[in-house]
Amino acid sequence: MQLDIESLRVLLTVLDAGGMTRAAERLHMGQSAVSRKVQRLEEKAGQPLLIRDGHTLRPTRAGRALLPDAKAMVELHDQAAARLLCSDLSGDISLVSNGEIDMAQIASLLGAFRLRHPGTSVQFSVDHTGDVENKVAEGKIDVAIFQVIKDAMHVSDIELWTEQLVFVTSAAEHFHGQQVPFLDFGTHCYYNDFTHRTLERGGIDFRTVFSAATSIDVRAAVEAGIGVAAMSSRYLGGDVVEWQPPVELEPLPEIHQIIRTVPGERPEAVAALVDTIRSELVLQRSVYTSLVA
Repeated sequence: MQLDIESLRVLLTVLDAGGMTRAAERLHMGQSAVSRKVQRLEEKAGQPLLIRDGHTLRPTRAGRALLPDAKAMVELHDQAAARLLCSDLSGDISLVSNGEIDMAQIASLLGAFRLRHPGTSVQFSVDHTGDVENKVAEGKIDVAIFQVIKDAMHVSDIELWTEQLVFVTSAAEHFHGQQVPFLDFGTHCYYNDFTHRTLERGGIDFRTVFSAATSIDVRAAVEAGIGVAAMSSRYLGGDVVEWQPPVELEPLPEIHQIIRTVPGERPEAVAALVDTIRSELVLQRSVYTSLVA
């Protein structure tokens, strides 16, 4: 059995995109070509790797078992290719992200970028979404990764993924009392404007009792039964469930995770970093999403 690297890349993209059509768009391939790649991979494996679940595709047991190795093989291939194709790009680039992206993912993509473009230097830091947005608009940073609602997106933004925000709580706590304990990401949290407004319009009395910088920390507080938080629906599962308020509330918005650069033409080194961020984060997310599905 010989597994084709590009077929594995297609499989990972199909799982992240949730279907053949969207995967074809991301890969700049025809849908029939994507289907053939997956079919040939399944033929070599001797068993199905994908199963249709409603309008999306998810991995079979064999597919889930293959995912970690598929990711590793694609990454190793890309690293080897990068060594042979090291660019002569140079320059210093400033990159800032909000706390929603896992730092291990950032480290991985920066390592991949350094391998491909050894003449460049990237200075990375983490900041709140509002501050990140202002700094890139003022030209103080070159590349930013953060979240916006649809109305705040720019034409030049590169969308990584979209997530639905929901109110979450512990499965053991319903919080229907007189005052709801609320968990957030600090006073600079991008979510506060619309989450607080939604609760106030619904007549929900609430008080912030816990603030943390990252989603991992806030989710841990939710699991511990400390209160209610607004988080991406991907954090639902286990002890974290969607909060059922005592009254019907307006739905929270979708959040778009984007890449934004300083207005104007992107220098070659910046454009290369943007391409690396997009490819690496989407690939890593496809594996994570499929493993937890």
